[in-house]
Amino acid sequence: MSTNNRGTRYDEDFKRTLVNLYQSGGKTQAALCREYGIASMSLNRWIKQYSTVETDDGEVLTAKQVKELQKRMAQLEEENLILKKAIAIFTPHSTND
Repeated sequence: MSTNNRGTRYDEDFKRTLVNLYQSGGKTQAALCREYGIASMSLNRWIKQYSTVETDDGEVLTAKQVKELQKRMAQLEEENLILKKAIAIFTPHSTND
């Protein structure tokens, strides 16, 4: 933990520990904020950032990884749509349809 002009900076381990405390059901967000002297907005952001999701095959992903995968999927869907349009343009059409 360090302090600069923008406020206190917390290390990754500290953030993950608080998220784990919250997710385990041991403490509420308000209790954690009071006990550790952090802003509720910060804790909310950390919960979103460090929460994990387990997939059907047992792989554990962070919220950040899920967001990156969603972004990549949207990009691939857009590329797929462009390729479908290109195929429609360059595929010869028969006049007997």
